[in-house]
Amino acid sequence: MAVPKKRISKSKSGKQSWKAKAYFVGERSFSLAKSLLSGKSTSFAYYKSTQNDN
Repeated sequence: MAVPKKRISKSKSGKQSWKAKAYFVGERSFSLAKSLLSGKSTSFAYYKSTQNDN
């Protein structure tokens, strides 16, 4: 016997999509921060300052 699928409202499905995107963006930015701190960054260009302002 066929059972109808549960329907998900548009607002709930959009919220799940937004949460998933935010999770992956956060994961990627955390990974980039770790690589910058370790000095092994290849995907991000930045200048290291060599001056000490003390």
